[in-house]
Amino acid sequence: MITTAEDSNNTHPPSSHDEPMSGGRALAEMLRINGAGPIFGMAGFQLLPYYEGVRRLGMEHHLVNDERVGAFAADAYARLTGRPGICDGTLGPGTTNLVTALVESLNAGVPVIALTGNTHRGHSWKNMTQEARQVEILRPAVKELIRVEAVERIPELVRRAFSVATSGRPGPVVLDIPEDVAHAEHTFAAGEFFADAATARVPARRPRPDASEVERAAALLARSRRPLILAGGGVHLSEAHDALLHLAEAAGIPVAHTLSGKGAIPCTHDLSAGLFGRYSRYANELIESSDCLLVVGCKLGEIATKRYTLPRPGTPLIHLDIVAEEIGRWAPTRVGLWGDARAGLSDLATALESATPTDDRSAYRDEVRERRSAWEAEARARYESDEVPINMGRLVGELNEAMPEDGILLADGGFASHWAGLLYDTKRAGRGFVADRGFASIGYGLPGALGTALAVRTDDGSAPPVVSITGDSGLNMTIGDLETARRAGTAFTLVVVNNAASGYIKALQHAVYGEGSYQSASLIETNYAELARNFGCHGHRVEHPDDLAPALKQAMATHDAPTVVDVVVTRDPGQMLPGVDNRTLQVRPGDRPV
Repeated sequence: MITTAEDSNNTHPPSSHDEPMSGGRALAEMLRINGAGPIFGMAGFQLLPYYEGVRRLGMEHHLVNDERVGAFAADAYARLTGRPGICDGTLGPGTTNLVTALVESLNAGVPVIALTGNTHRGHSWKNMTQEARQVEILRPAVKELIRVEAVERIPELVRRAFSVATSGRPGPVVLDIPEDVAHAEHTFAAGEFFADAATARVPARRPRPDASEVERAAALLARSRRPLILAGGGVHLSEAHDALLHLAEAAGIPVAHTLSGKGAIPCTHDLSAGLFGRYSRYANELIESSDCLLVVGCKLGEIATKRYTLPRPGTPLIHLDIVAEEIGRWAPTRVGLWGDARAGLSDLATALESATPTDDRSAYRDEVRERRSAWEAEARARYESDEVPINMGRLVGELNEAMPEDGILLADGGFASHWAGLLYDTKRAGRGFVADRGFASIGYGLPGALGTALAVRTDDGSAPPVVSITGDSGLNMTIGDLETARRAGTAFTLVVVNNAASGYIKALQHAVYGEGSYQSASLIETNYAELARNFGCHGHRVEHPDDLAPALKQAMATHDAPTVVDVVVTRDPGQMLPGVDNRTLQVRPGDRPV
């Protein structure tokens, strides 16, 4: 009997295999035991025994047309399920193609396990075909790289991979398997094939912050008159949504969020202050006037702090994070809470119950509501714009109307995530919005939709709609994997922001160097709806804002294949960014303006 992650506990029934098993088959067995979902990759000779094991075990594996797509899809799958996403790549280029996506997972704290084939150790460094110093290339791109040097250690090292990927701050792990280890055979002893149920998903284990520091934080919050919570992606990783909302409602504290933290509480909630940082509704003004900030699961990086200008110096800061060294990295911290976000928020809420606020915050809450109303009135013109070409605000406004409460919106790095991050509203807490902001690489939109669609699929067809916004530049990088998505039997809506440009770069060139000063930022006009149909998918081209709603409705109701909605948006570089009108933007030399 082989014990799986679902039914294992601290005592595991013995397992036995009477016949020799290849290292590749052992890898597949251990992935199955640990509850692996869909696997994404492209085979090579080194990993053929593993592929044969996957086949014999009836596991789900999807051939991708580019290994980066597989790793991005695994990343999205992991974000939606909490279970490590699995991908693989063969020796050399197959492995190096994984790097960009693995760094995304590393920076975003997403559990991914990548299997990489490597050279036969008996012939390494004799100019073997496709040989590279891939271990050295991969090591800084992942949380841990595990080199499998002995076939008999495969069960142990796969368990180690799951433990590292899901414990503490999650992240990607590489299992690097030499050709001779994958092909070698070994008779495994009874009891070697088992899984640790605690490491099957994130968070694997929940450390609690020091109780005395929690009391200090509660006292600081209780005596503040204008407290504000800044929520990052760690809220999702910890599944701390309910704990955060309980604390915010009990203490009457507004919540602002990063791009990765959108959905920490519903954007439609009265206490939601929206996005903060480089782009902001009104949260930045609240940060500047706050007398106490509670930062939860946020690294306070460049985007979130508007290039380190937020918060203002001297603002008392409480920082709750699973990674101790993120606390006080650059912003002075009054109270550091090292531990799991959900556990820390629960403890803090309990401590606040016995703390007496020094002042009534009703005026502050009224101010927050007034700021929200003022912003909504100001934003209405963009949400309802009838401009042709289509205004991005109108596109996001139509998505706000079309997406149900359980819908999932993904936003590709850069241009798409800026607009959606600022203007899109999640209607409930949770992963209703996904943006690849760990590395902010463009090209995530299509593979992210593929991984998400596989994560939320149901046998009865009741899965929530998956919609992804990508730019034309981003789709150009990965369009070949529309074939993969169709072959995988997925159905999602891929909205293409078609501005015939690398929009973010063109807008920055406009802002920094002036009108007409564009270099290598324009694309040819392309009809992506027609291309989608050539891939056997559905395609709609939308050139007028009145056609957006019916196109989105039809796409989201289509369940037999992916649908591309090609939206022709403004070509004016002065109107491509959501935060400002570039035509009036003042830029300081050497600084990134937005």
